[in-house]
Amino acid sequence: MSDKYEVIWSHVAENDLRNIIEYVAEDSPVNASNVFKKIRQKASSLYTLPERGRIVQELRDHGILQYRELIISPWRVIYRISGKSVYVLSILDSRQNIEDILLKRLTDLK
Repeated sequence: MSDKYEVIWSHVAENDLRNIIEYVAEDSPVNASNVFKKIRQKASSLYTLPERGRIVQELRDHGILQYRELIISPWRVIYRISGKSVYVLSILDSRQNIEDILLKRLTDLK
């Protein structure tokens, strides 16, 4: 039996999700609801086997290896595992320049 992790959403990730849903809702409120459920369910599933996500390639290229992602096309759920917690950090549209967004967010934290 696998260990259970606590899944914690950052304010940034919550804002990212809110922005995605608001954008999708402009065209289709029903689709926005479906997207919301899909992203929340997939991220919440990280309570088991959070290592299954791949290391974020754009960060790996810079030697940053502690961030992982789940793909929910076209979005990427970026998270970090720490102890028995999984921190959902960002929800990004993969059609954007992910490297610039992530590096800016990470350097703004310092």
